[in-house]
Amino acid sequence: MSTLPPPLEGVTVVAVEQAVSAPFATRQLADLGARVIKIERPDGGDFARGYDTAAAGLASHFVWCNRGKESVALDLKDPRGLELARRLVAGADVFVQNLAQGAAARLGLDAATLCAADPRLIAVDISGYGAGGPYAHKRAYDMLVQCEAGLVSVTGTPEQPVKAGIPAADIAAAMYAFSGVLAALVRRAATGRGGPVEISMLESLAEWMGHPLHHGMHGGEAPARTGVAHAVIAPYDAYPTADGGQVLLSVQNDREWRRLAEQVLGRPELGDDPAFATNTARVAHRGKTDAVVAEALARLGTAEAVERLEAAGIACARLNTVADVAAHPQLAARERWREVDTAVGPLRAMLPPITLPGGAEPRMGAVPALGEHTEAVLDELGVPAGMRAELRRAGVTA
Repeated sequence: MSTLPPPLEGVTVVAVEQAVSAPFATRQLADLGARVIKIERPDGGDFARGYDTAAAGLASHFVWCNRGKESVALDLKDPRGLELARRLVAGADVFVQNLAQGAAARLGLDAATLCAADPRLIAVDISGYGAGGPYAHKRAYDMLVQCEAGLVSVTGTPEQPVKAGIPAADIAAAMYAFSGVLAALVRRAATGRGGPVEISMLESLAEWMGHPLHHGMHGGEAPARTGVAHAVIAPYDAYPTADGGQVLLSVQNDREWRRLAEQVLGRPELGDDPAFATNTARVAHRGKTDAVVAEALARLGTAEAVERLEAAGIACARLNTVADVAAHPQLAARERWREVDTAVGPLRAMLPPITLPGGAEPRMGAVPALGEHTEAVLDELGVPAGMRAELRRAGVTA
């Protein structure tokens, strides 16, 4: 039986992108087989290249978001560089940009302008707050949008709101841009027309706020911050174990509470105690509920606690560190780790979550050095060698 080709094989994407939202979106496209040409500034490139040096000397954000792409360094402020970028877009199926609001339009690289000139092109504008409205030109970094979208207000402890530990606004926008491109490709296959795709970081993350929003808008109050505890279920929290770990457990109904009391807590009488027998009672007496669970788990090592909870049919999880995730037995058993090439040698990376049985494995191509593919791509465009050398000398390319 032959293997199906990558689903986006033959699709060419050109991106003028930086930071996380657009690069993470186009990396998904590259993983699925698209050719992604990343246009960067000659003087340093995507500024995410300079965020840190944690990935064996490279920036961890950049390694995460940019594998499988070709880097072409062009100065878009120079008319010659801009013309080359337009020639690249003319041969593309998809164009993606997340420049500061208004910058793409000044260059003629906004979705509306490009799609008016080429009805088959799919052009994606990713912005912080959208093209219109009073926030259109407001700076929109991830943590700022987390605050504006209310995510920070529902995350943390009762005493302290906190941001998410990952760039949630960037990731939300990236994944809607990714799915928007896929939807537009399906529509183009049926109609022959591409069209603009508009993505706002605020609107993307506000959609993810659906539960708190609907809870608060339709008669209730916004859910309280409860750390890792659940606002309306008890026990549903993380508890320390004897060897310094923590185990989170979740009791979803009163039958499970009785099993927990008998088989893990060693206190079967609590199963029918009016102070604990129903979830309403356990939430009303949350302090006492947590105390009896914490006392029992504090006598057990992490592995034993998990074993007992699972034997009792109680949902549970270890509170893992980042290092624990990197060594997670489930990811190892499912062979989710690969290596990708970089300028500093191979680095470990995880397969993307989309699995297509019977298809080719995702293309986890190399992380490009700045301008690594400029010469080859300009040669494809038919730019003569002498002109390429002159553009390099002038700093238009790198």
